[in-house]
Amino acid sequence: MIDFALSDDLVALRDRVRAFVDREVVPLEARLRGESPSQETIAHLRAKARAEGIYGPHLARELGGLGLDWRSVAVVFEAAGRSLLGPLALNGAAPDEGNMHLLHEVASPAQAERYLRPLAAGEIRSCFAMTEPAPGAGSDPGMLRTRARKVAGGWVIDGEKWFITGAEGAAFAICMARTSDDPDGRRGATMFLVDASNPGMRVRRRIGTLDHVTPGGHCAVAFEACEVSDDAVLGEVDEGFRYAQLRLAPARLTHCMRWLGVATRAQEIAVVRAAQRTAFGKRLGEHQGVAFQLADTEIELHAARLMIWHTAWMLDRGEHARHESSMAKTFVAEAVFRAVDRSLQVCGSLGVSDDIPLGAFLRESRPFRIYDGPSEVHRMAIAARLFRRYEASKR
Repeated sequence: MIDFALSDDLVALRDRVRAFVDREVVPLEARLRGESPSQETIAHLRAKARAEGIYGPHLARELGGLGLDWRSVAVVFEAAGRSLLGPLALNGAAPDEGNMHLLHEVASPAQAERYLRPLAAGEIRSCFAMTEPAPGAGSDPGMLRTRARKVAGGWVIDGEKWFITGAEGAAFAICMARTSDDPDGRRGATMFLVDASNPGMRVRRRIGTLDHVTPGGHCAVAFEACEVSDDAVLGEVDEGFRYAQLRLAPARLTHCMRWLGVATRAQEIAVVRAAQRTAFGKRLGEHQGVAFQLADTEIELHAARLMIWHTAWMLDRGEHARHESSMAKTFVAEAVFRAVDRSLQVCGSLGVSDDIPLGAFLRESRPFRIYDGPSEVHRMAIAARLFRRYEASKR
């Protein structure tokens, strides 16, 4: 049974995170005028988060985190997500957060010491290199073209990667490469840990994009005769796609948690504007056209929160929750964008201006409907599961 009540400790932690974001993080948003925050800004915020005992809610205690379960992480990440800088302050932003989870589950003790510990401490950044330029892997990972061939003592990786988030300035990449020709295109891939100092890995360029806040941007990355040792293999050979699912299901959900915080703050901004601004003889909120927009957003944010909590509850029970995480990702990504868009509309020219963050929220949230699986791909997967259930019910 799902218990919707929050413990007193969790409520207190949520409120502390929210107060921290409003007091320490929001005032720094003005620095995000079309560029990523500096490493100095991020380090400054993380030091403050540690001092307040709110750093790393998703991290195990032995890694310096709070050791929360997924349901509790959902509550805290929503509070942190009130600002685009909030998740970075807690070291809970993509792609590092997803990579930390993957490394915690799969890495060997030596790999964890070399890569996970400094990543969890916020000393380095990372990237996850799976997506490729056409005709390579994108929404369909089975189209993976990057290859790794076995040589004495290690592997040689060759391939082009595209839109690799955080690659510029990352200390290492988790690179997905095909290592066997299994007839099933979704098998035969392996994950490799590749240091950025490896001469065979090169960031070709930082791609100009709609969003700007993510440190390291989104990059084209080349692996050219990239030699790695056998101990660079993350997990087992040919099990890369299975590990990708281990990473992606929770990562989709943590994206939802963070963006829900953005949408909630956007709604708060719009409510204040609608309550204070007058036009045509009455407050904006008294006009049905405005009131209904705010009501629709409130309904969708409530539904989004419940979907996130339910999926988090399933993960805490040890379930895969692929179906539920797909539904949550699709609904939340679209609901967040609608919420921000409505809020901007309610605020009119103020919403378009840089005086409030709604323009930045709109720009940064739009790609969420594409990364970690476009809405259309998730809908295809959801429908396919429905038909599989139907066929199974006839047996």
